[in-house]
Amino acid sequence: QVQLVESGGGLVQPGGSLRLSCAPSGSIFRINAMGWYRQAPGKQRELVAIITSDGSRNYADAVKGRFTISRDNAKNTVYLQMNSLKPEDTAVYYCNADAIRDTGSGRYQTDYWGQGTQVTVSS
Repeated sequence: QVQLVESGGGLVQPGGSLRLSCAPSGSIFRINAMGWYRQAPGKQRELVAIITSDGSRNYADAVKGRFTISRDNAKNTVYLQMNSLKPEDTAVYYCNADAIRDTGSGRYQTDYWGQGTQVTVSS
């Protein structure tokens, strides 16, 4: 079963930067949009940023101007550059891919998720 694998989380001081990466563990027939979500303790998971296959981007208001999402279509990899980090950015960050899976007997829309990577912003 193909999964998304995230990397790049960690502990950083306020005002610092981190770069998250996410790539599938195996082959996926076609990936449409890829995105990053986050979930802070006691809160619901929320969309952080999303990028379509043609490069269109959308961001949550809370991260506009500070975070940048990008992707490498050849590697099916998505990145999240996070600058000017704030304590309220502390959360588990999850990667998502809206994709088409080819089972050999049909093609189906599938949502793939990563296991999550912890980002902690604290002095």
